[in-house]
Amino acid sequence: MSGHANPLGREAAYPIAVDPSVLFPVARDAARASLGVDAAALPFAGADIWNAWELSWLDARGKPCIAVAELRVPCDSPNLVESKSLKLYLGGYAMTHFEDMHAVRVRVARDVSTCVGAEVEVVLREPAQFERLRGADFAGESLDEQVLNITDYAAPDARHLRTQKQARIVEESLVTRLFRSRCPVTGQPDWASVQIRYCGMPMDRAGLLRYLVSFREHPDFHEACVERMFVDISRQCAPQALLVYARFLRRGGIDINPWRATPGFISTPANLRDVRQ
Repeated sequence: MSGHANPLGREAAYPIAVDPSVLFPVARDAARASLGVDAAALPFAGADIWNAWELSWLDARGKPCIAVAELRVPCDSPNLVESKSLKLYLGGYAMTHFEDMHAVRVRVARDVSTCVGAEVEVVLREPAQFERLRGADFAGESLDEQVLNITDYAAPDARHLRTQKQARIVEESLVTRLFRSRCPVTGQPDWASVQIRYCGMPMDRAGLLRYLVSFREHPDFHEACVERMFVDISRQCAPQALLVYARFLRRGGIDINPWRATPGFISTPANLRDVRQ
């Protein structure tokens, strides 16, 4: 646990050097306990994919270097890292000298892994690779063109979730760009696109969209929102297999993209960049 208080919602000066003590871990257990999820026997696999777009450091001669960093925090880590603290931590690289990009990657991986309590995968992409970082939409059928009356915005309401009874088993992907929740500390809005991919009885489209929109005023971290979706859909619709993948818009130069899936259902999904990110 960091010796610093949570910087979220408070003024905080950027460090002038790399300082891992600014990283603030948030235990996952409380949010999972509220869902009835046993931390020792998680019903899902997955990771939190972070993209940091403003990473910079100084080379041995003092010339600035830049890269885009991808961090993958495993969902079975005891902690997540609070986003503003990661922004402050990465900001400390801007005036720190490193021999090469490899040294930067090793340092980021070591410090963030210590914070979350598990091994974090880190990839740095240099400018020559930037052209590959193009936007791409989630694959699947959009839920957003439905004409619906919606009135629930205050809290996730799993009662909206239902399946079409006595229908055949299907495997499909359903997508929305309308998701919004709120930061649990500052109350600021968090916007995302969400993909629901499953194998099971066909899900009711209207009910699923109403359920996803019911998060609109809900205060929670990105990772906890995705886990709540996974648990609620699993309990209400009983799919044979399920993937929930959310891509949140960036704040402070960082976007967070958690995914949770039935173990064995899918390999690690691609780190697609939503066109709004």
